[in-house]
Amino acid sequence: MQATLPTAPSFDRAAERARVQQERRRSAMIDFSVTLGTIALALLVGFLVMLIVGKDPLLAYSSLLSGPLSRSNRTGRWIEDATTLIILGLSVSIPFRARQFSLGAQGQMFIAAMIAAVVAIYLPMPPVVAVLLPLAAAMVVGFLVGLLPGLMKAYLNANEIVSTLMLNAVIVLLYDFLLTNVFTPPGSQSLRSELIQPNSMLLRLTSIFGVNLGRANLAVLFAAILVIAVWALLNRTPFGYEIRTIGANEKFARYGGINTRRTIALSFAIGGAIAAVAGVHLVLGVHQRLIPGIAAGLGFEGIVVALLARNNPMFIPITGVFYSYLRVGGDIMEQEAAVGAEIVQVIQAVIILLLTAQVLVDYVKARSRRARET
Repeated sequence: MQATLPTAPSFDRAAERARVQQERRRSAMIDFSVTLGTIALALLVGFLVMLIVGKDPLLAYSSLLSGPLSRSNRTGRWIEDATTLIILGLSVSIPFRARQFSLGAQGQMFIAAMIAAVVAIYLPMPPVVAVLLPLAAAMVVGFLVGLLPGLMKAYLNANEIVSTLMLNAVIVLLYDFLLTNVFTPPGSQSLRSELIQPNSMLLRLTSIFGVNLGRANLAVLFAAILVIAVWALLNRTPFGYEIRTIGANEKFARYGGINTRRTIALSFAIGGAIAAVAGVHLVLGVHQRLIPGIAAGLGFEGIVVALLARNNPMFIPITGVFYSYLRVGGDIMEQEAAVGAEIVQVIQAVIILLLTAQVLVDYVKARSRRARET
């Protein structure tokens, strides 16, 4: 009598896909809940600090939470700041998803602003081209500047934190030198370049809506396009799959046939190209010329935005808008409630401290996983 082999259990591909998608949604909701909890706890700490130092926390928080909406020009300042932070958050989220801690957005913004200004000041161009050409030139330079530390990390195993920080310092010093000795016109009373040509100036929202929105401009469209583009790149392309696989387990990715060196280097480079868009926003839309410290500290604020969103490009606009609201509201609180900006810095520091406590997120996810299994 012939023995029969046991049949392999059937594999329901549709059910497994649905299970994976449900798991992703659940994980995203946990991340979002933890982010909200982080923000609430940080605000509570700030409230308690103000009580301790004898300030009126209700008056201060009233200015903090309502200030950016109290006047149209303050709302415009909020939109302007949020646009920059969202773009920067998207730029660092790409290497972060590959578990590469790039700090190079600061320098990439500076050099992109400088290149965009050179094209927009000295090269006559017709409308539309006068915006697209400086943007393209800046993104190419940002790509190359991002690629350098990426190659050093991928092929030389150089520490990406050190290499990007040192490159930032070199670029900022170069920017200051060229602004002082080359771009500032002779006899100028202040340290700044000429205005860019009118065709290169990004249209400001004030002229569209007829309300004073300060320097907020059409770069908000750049941010919206980049949100969709980065999400699609990370979730709907083979390259995005490679980034996510490396971020989950680099050794597994290497054994699975992924060229990890190429992917890591490109993650830095693409992040640099996106950070360059923030520099273009500053020079073509906000200041419309080169000025000292055009992007002082913003690159590091973009890191906080990305970490708040857990490097999810669909959450980055939410965290960018919130964090910018906090920054603008803090300045208004300082003016109206006689509360030092140190309180806002305390709130920001608590947010960063809690963000670094990744063990909390892992603990919440582990408890949720165990509860489903029991």
